Amino acid sequence: MSQPTPRPRIAALDVLRGFALCGILLANVKPIAHTGGVAPAAAGAGPSVLGFLVDQRFFPIFSLLFGIGFSLLLESAAGRTPRPRVVLLRRLLVLLAVGLAHMFLLWRGDILTVYAVAGLVVLLPSTWLPRWAVAGLAAVLVVTPLVLGVNGVPLVPGLFLLGSALTRYGVADRMGHSTRGPAVLASLFAVGAVPAAWLQLQTDGTAAFTFWFSLAGLLTAGFYVCGLMLLLRTPLRPVLQAVFAPLGRMALTNYLSATVLVLLIARVLGGSPGDWPEPAVVLIAAAVLIPQWLVSTLWLRRFRQGPLEWLWRWATWSRRPAA
Repeated sequence: MSQPTPRPRIAALDVLRGFALCGILLANVKPIAHTGGVAPAAAGAGPSVLGFLVDQRFFPIFSLLFGIGFSLLLESAAGRTPRPRVVLLRRLLVLLAVGLAHMFLLWRGDILTVYAVAGLVVLLPSTWLPRWAVAGLAAVLVVTPLVLGVNGVPLVPGLFLLGSALTRYGVADRMGHSTRGPAVLASLFAVGAVPAAWLQLQTDGTAAFTFWFSLAGLLTAGFYVCGLMLLLRTPLRPVLQAVFAPLGRMALTNYLSATVLVLLIARVLGGSPGDWPEPAVVLIAAAVLIPQWLVSTLWLRRFRQGPLEWLWRWATWSRRPAA
């Protein structure tokens, strides 16, 4: 196997990944602090700012990005090794091991295990399908959980395939370099997300809640993605890159370290995490993200990738990468 040469990074993806990481932490502060289990479901919890702007709004972005990154790596590996899918298989198996360790040692709500299993069962086999079939299967796997009234994990395979399809149709490479498309899509997502969020509120505590909660989450996530792509076409681009890209480039390191930091904060604060008001959740998330951003920024001035990302790349390629 030849020495892998890093594929040029797509800056917009790093910004999106860092942005999604921030939202995921906001959603996970209470669940992580409920050591030994997952916090109660959102249904029946009553209206809240985080419920409308954060819950179920960011994991779709992260799942989409995982599918995009997977297909980008496949394209890169295909030019460097005769067996690119073996590279991806190793990558997913290592992620599974990391996720299982995270789940059993720190937090039962770990998502990395789900990502690894969905990658092995759905994403990796889809690489043998034509791109039109991947896009069609993605639509089926996203719509079906909505119709069945389930959310969260069941949406992951469809979002993975959607990200893969976007890459295979060349959309990922154009992210952050277009205005008209994101503007139109952002408008459409907003038009759908507002009534869906209103119906989420109206059906709280009823059987219809899950459908509207999931739909509002997906539409809001789409609006966030397209809105951020639009902002990257404005003078705010350097600011957005400075704030979110370091977090996104070290997403695995920051995701795992956030669990440790939230658990430590919860131990110091004591009491029941379920009683924490939303401002306290925001402050706890900030107390985690600000040091992570500082460390990530300083680290990336010297190294190409975060420490866990470096180890993951080493395991993926079975060759020690450059620092």
